[in-house]
Amino acid sequence: MSWPGKKPWLHCTVLAVALLPVAGVAVADELRPAPVPEEPAKLLKQADGLESSDPSAFSALMRRLDDSKLKFSQQQELHRRYLDAREVAFRGDFKAAIPLMQTIVNQSVDPVLSIRAGATEVDLLLTQSRYGEAFGLLSALLEKLPQITETAVRIQILGAASQLYFEAGQYDLAVSYAELLIKESDSPKAACIGWFDKLGPLLQTGQLQAVGEQVNDGKAACGRAGNVLIADMFKTVVAKFDMQRGSPAEAISLLQNSYAEVQRKHFPPLVSDVDELLAQAYWKTGDTKSAMSYALRVIETNKGFGGVYLATTAGAYQVLYQAEKKQGDLDAALAYLEKYMAADKGYLTDVSTKALAYQTVNQQVLAKKLQIDTLNKQNQILTLQQKLNKKAVEASRLYIVLLLMVLATIALWTYRIKRSQLRFMKLARRDGLTGIFNRQHFVNEAELLLQYCRKSSRDASLVLIDLDHFKAVNDTHGHAVGDRVLQRAVEACKTYLRSTDIFGRLGGEEFGILLAECTLEQVLVRAEQIRLAIATTAAGEDAPGIPISASFGVSSVAHSGYELRQLLIDADEALYRAKREGRNRVSVVGDPACA
Repeated sequence: MSWPGKKPWLHCTVLAVALLPVAGVAVADELRPAPVPEEPAKLLKQADGLESSDPSAFSALMRRLDDSKLKFSQQQELHRRYLDAREVAFRGDFKAAIPLMQTIVNQSVDPVLSIRAGATEVDLLLTQSRYGEAFGLLSALLEKLPQITETAVRIQILGAASQLYFEAGQYDLAVSYAELLIKESDSPKAACIGWFDKLGPLLQTGQLQAVGEQVNDGKAACGRAGNVLIADMFKTVVAKFDMQRGSPAEAISLLQNSYAEVQRKHFPPLVSDVDELLAQAYWKTGDTKSAMSYALRVIETNKGFGGVYLATTAGAYQVLYQAEKKQGDLDAALAYLEKYMAADKGYLTDVSTKALAYQTVNQQVLAKKLQIDTLNKQNQILTLQQKLNKKAVEASRLYIVLLLMVLATIALWTYRIKRSQLRFMKLARRDGLTGIFNRQHFVNEAELLLQYCRKSSRDASLVLIDLDHFKAVNDTHGHAVGDRVLQRAVEACKTYLRSTDIFGRLGGEEFGILLAECTLEQVLVRAEQIRLAIATTAAGEDAPGIPISASFGVSSVAHSGYELRQLLIDADEALYRAKREGRNRVSVVGDPACA
């Protein structure tokens, strides 16, 4: 990709290492002396690693392994479930594959299969940015490395280490583990991954000369590997190298030659990577139409994968933004810019801030351009006046008309700038799902209101609301239903709130309401009304019958003072007392009998 710090090939490499066929350990049961049924063992050996070279044949073998007539030993059953987990990962559902791998690690009595599953789990954790868990597991695997004699298992651990250190920005360590992998590789496929892991960090740190000196060795190793997934992925590194040294046309030729084969492998990360690189390459060659086409393919491929391919998504949106800007469609360009920033940063607040900064600078540039145009027009008018002295009156009138037009134009752009600023300020202050204040803006507004109440000696109370058993709703019915529950709960709350009340989402399923100029008794009545309203709220027509309730914690300035921090602490204490006492109730700090 065209900006520093991104690793667009990361997720492809991670799963290539995880799904690489490992010769010598293809069937963990064969390493154990106990006799095993012949047919299951044969099928397991055939299927192991086949998903990365022949996905169709792998799927067919997995269907045969699912045959209820086959009898598996306990260890063979774990091996079959290990292959199931690899199939899930190959489809791109990395999050679902992690607990499946953890089960193999915890239950397998075969140390080889357990280590293989652990190394694969490291790679999968990396795709989900769970670095703490990944480093912990990798540390345990590296401690076992000196005692491991199976070359293929050592290679898998070295590959996982190289990838994890690469993601952590420890490029020297990543290269050192990749060099060990190349040295110990017992097959062209393993060597190909080693070269992939080595050249990636070198490219990331801009060592183009070092890459140029070694890229042919990597090409040779991957060429000997044949038509396998990792060989196709190595071509993305070569294409990246071509683009960084200013040869996007060579990158296009390389990727297009293997494009049909990449599509046949049906591996979403690789498909997304190749399309994103082609979009960037075509953009560099000036082929805007092709660049936009491949960028749109990236976005389509990455749908439904929960942000795993954020780097390629961001790159695609960047190309679309640049292309639309080049074509003069500023509205479409701005829309793609917002999506690019969202994919690149991940958090709505950061996106709004950066989008606002960009928009402000962009509008300032446009305003300066208009000022220059205005001066040019004024100069033209002055020149015309000098040449047409006899028509001074007409020229003066023309000058006034033009000046008014310029002023009107400047006023129009000023209005647009202000409107854009207000729009992005609203995005920065509002929760994207419910439309109410986000936590930061809630805190800011609440502190201002409490200062006013303190100066005028007015009452104020803070109500914390937490939806009961909300995690169970998400786990049972999905996040889409959970989102609707949150939205409907917010609508139920709004019914009983005044325009002067401050209402915000503090995080997850927790909300806060600050009510000023209300006695504690009035606040409790209002809280009870809201509790009943939430309890009678339905999740939606597509998920009827979901029970919804909420627990309330109330604190007041009379008990806690006017400091928001203390009000939050006391209200939180009351909230958790309500939880302990059975949920779906209102609890007041300092009054255990109130429910």
